Order: sequence, then C-alpha cells, then structure tokens
Amino acid sequence: MAVEPKTVLEEMLRHLGFEPTVEVRHLEEGPLLEVQAEDAGRLIGRKGQTLVALQYLTNRLLIQMDAQAPKVIVDVANYRAQARDALIQKAKEAAEKVRRWGDVVELEPLNAFDRFIVHHTLKDDPGVETHSVAVVGTDKKAILLRPKH
Repeated sequence: MAVEPKTVLEEMLRHLGFEPTVEVRHLEEGPLLEVQAEDAGRLIGRKGQTLVALQYLTNRLLIQMDAQAPKVIVDVANYRAQARDALIQKAKEAAEKVRRWGDVVELEPLNAFDRFIVHHTLKDDPGVETHSVAVVGTDKKAILLRPKH
C-alpha cells in the first residue's frame, strides 16, 4: 500500500493543533511538501530548528508505514526556499573566493540537509571540491571548499 506523504503531514499537524494547507511539488531532490498555516513561525522555530524536526518526524513516519517511501522535504511559509537560495548564493561566493585566491574556505557548521544543498550546488564546478568535516561538540559538520587539482 502506497503511503501519501501529504496526508501523513496534514494529519500530524492537525494533531498538533494546526489547520494546514499542504501542497506537493516534485523537485530533483524528491517530493517537497509546502505547508501554509496560521502562526507558521511556530512550525519554523528558531533558525528553522522546529522545521528540521518536523521534516525528520514526517520522514520517520513515512518509512515506518512504507519502507520504500521516498524521503520528503518539508517547507513552511517558503522558509526553506528562501534559506536555500541564500545558502546557494553563499556557496557560489565561497567557490569564487577559492577560484580567485586559491585558498581553502570553510563554511559555518551546517545540518545534513544544508550540506547536501552546498555539495549539490558545487558538484559540477571544475575548479572547486567540497568536503564535510566534523565540528567538535556538535552533530553538525562544516564544509571545506578547496581548489581542485
């Protein structure tokens, strides 16, 4: 039985006291569930932390229901889309510094989803390679950009 990510997320949010509208879009990285709800800030949380947890829980529920379920991306009030655009811009600017000066550039510690965006953005850049490195005392990793040899 195929599980419907939209329905799972809507039901979870209703249990949390929200009356959401969820739209599904299909991106290269997988299905995107776009949530609109009153008091969206409570679903986003400080620096998107609640949104990260919401996405994690949604994916855990989907996998519990169907081991073949695709991993979904959850966005609330276009927060992730705006943050993604800013992150892509930051990655491109860092890559330009690497190409121009030949120095190693380190981006701030990022969660796994944001690191994926940076690596994906720069994967075809002929002059720059990216590597994730552990950051002591946190579950996040930083990304090092260096010149390709």
